[in-house]
Amino acid sequence: MKEQKWLLIGVGAAVLVGFLFRIVFEISFFRSFTSSMSIGFLFGVPFIMGFITVFFAEKKELENVTISIFTPWISIFGLLVITLLFNTEGWACWMMALPVFLVSASFGGYFAHKYREWTNNRNNGIQLSLIVLLPFMIVPLENLAGSSSTTYKAYTEIEIHASKEQIWGNVTRVRAIKQKQDSAYFTRFLGFPRPIQAVLDTEAVGGKRKAIFDKGLIFDEQVTAYEPFKLMTFTIHADPYTIPSTTMDKHIVIGGEYFDVLNGTYILEPEGSGLYKLRLYSNFKLHTTFNFYAHIWAVWIMRDIQQNILKVIKDRSESNT
Repeated sequence: MKEQKWLLIGVGAAVLVGFLFRIVFEISFFRSFTSSMSIGFLFGVPFIMGFITVFFAEKKELENVTISIFTPWISIFGLLVITLLFNTEGWACWMMALPVFLVSASFGGYFAHKYREWTNNRNNGIQLSLIVLLPFMIVPLENLAGSSSTTYKAYTEIEIHASKEQIWGNVTRVRAIKQKQDSAYFTRFLGFPRPIQAVLDTEAVGGKRKAIFDKGLIFDEQVTAYEPFKLMTFTIHADPYTIPSTTMDKHIVIGGEYFDVLNGTYILEPEGSGLYKLRLYSNFKLHTTFNFYAHIWAVWIMRDIQQNILKVIKDRSESNT
């Protein structure tokens, strides 16, 4: 019973520390040198939570190093539940951050396990204080290095058995998409807005196009290159200030501080025997200190959205509806 008591104290303390860091890192007064979209938060905070969880537990309770590695996951899932309940973090952000949080928490638990073996002392407050201050030590170094702005490409394609006129008509103007036609299961699971329709005023360079999604998300697009039945390139602009706050998590809002979609291109190529290959790719920009990780999710999300549109075009073109 005593062992369980200290383990619960460790989990509770870890969750509390994690939640406080989440609040502090988003307070406007601290935003000049802290951010939850930083390596210091993404890797440092779960490491601390893992360390605290194991640090407070009875030594014999965590004699097995494997238990020390996985016990901190309890604290991470506790923080997940609390931040969702208090609406301080969105489900989409948690899905992307969770793998890093779990791995970093396990490293923290392992480090605490080895530290306890070395010192046999739970009450060394100086070392614990230094560990807790870890994110505040990392973030200033990140700020000195600066966040990078990197452009990436999301590439998708599909084969369609229909005439080029049928295909191109569905490319330039996407009529209202019913919910049952939406096959973007991944982005739907993350709570991203689903596509409704796209309208184009002129099939030529300079033409204005609007891509309308649910939850109030609208992309204003302008055609920059156009060849009938062959190619259409368009810029993409979303004003983050006109997107309702309930539409997307502020950390991944399109056109926001960290993520923006720049342009898209449709290319239609004949494959022979009435078969065409329709390609759709987009260029998007990330501006974080951990683009090496964020771009994996961003590409996955963009591909899911694009493949969904291509499937709608394919189904409508082949059924001539």
